[in-house]
Amino acid sequence: MKAKDFVIRKRPDLSAIVHATMSQANYEPALERKQHKMQQIQQAFIGSRERAVIVMEGWDTAGKGGFIRRLAWALDPRGLKVYPIAAPTPEERAQHYLQRFWQRLPAHGQIVVFDRSWYGRVLVERIEGFATDAEWQRAYREINDFERTLVDDGIRVVKIFLHITPDEQLQRLLDRVTDPLKRWKLSFDDFRNRARWDDYDEAVADMMMKTSTKRAPWHLIPANDKQYARIAAFQVLTKRLSAAVDLSPRPLDTGIQQLIDEVLGNRKG
Repeated sequence: MKAKDFVIRKRPDLSAIVHATMSQANYEPALERKQHKMQQIQQAFIGSRERAVIVMEGWDTAGKGGFIRRLAWALDPRGLKVYPIAAPTPEERAQHYLQRFWQRLPAHGQIVVFDRSWYGRVLVERIEGFATDAEWQRAYREINDFERTLVDDGIRVVKIFLHITPDEQLQRLLDRVTDPLKRWKLSFDDFRNRARWDDYDEAVADMMMKTSTKRAPWHLIPANDKQYARIAAFQVLTKRLSAAVDLSPRPLDTGIQQLIDEVLGNRKG
């Protein structure tokens, strides 16, 4: 698989997306390699001016949380921030909808992950009527301007959408019903939103057509097979975050090396 294969360049037909699979035998070593590559990227970022924003969007049950966990397992939490985005608080509703995201942008050397994001304005807020027609229609321009500002300031923006079919989503919801350890993930909205699948399908296609730009493109990943989707998402991340970055291990500071030589010399004596 190639990261460029997932880049959205025109309005997508989600119903025509072809879903691939990956065997367990291939998945485990691939995951280990990708997690190691992310460790190298994070170490290259630390102490530099590099920083990144990862936007994770997708259907309910598409696997966003599972992917983020496997990303977080590989990285030092001091350089990684994960923000699960829920409905805005009353205070946030009184502000511009982008305000709460401005406050969570990465410092130099950091990687920030948004589990759902500012795209709620043109998805759930559009469909559920939480934003007026004028508000969500102008949001495409506002979002493009926002992301252009981030990129111009040196932030790498990676946007991933995990796509599953309605049948696959239903099966995953039923699995959560029967599995006590997954039942906490269920909500009333998970089932209610299925009745508006076509509306969300149209909103997702509009979003990608209007906000997949050359510098901050959308990556649409088939996610009926969780293992395939995770490796594909890692492939996108490692390619985008490592571009023009030296991943070579940093040489040991000469002062530290001198202290080490002194300690070893004293031990020998």
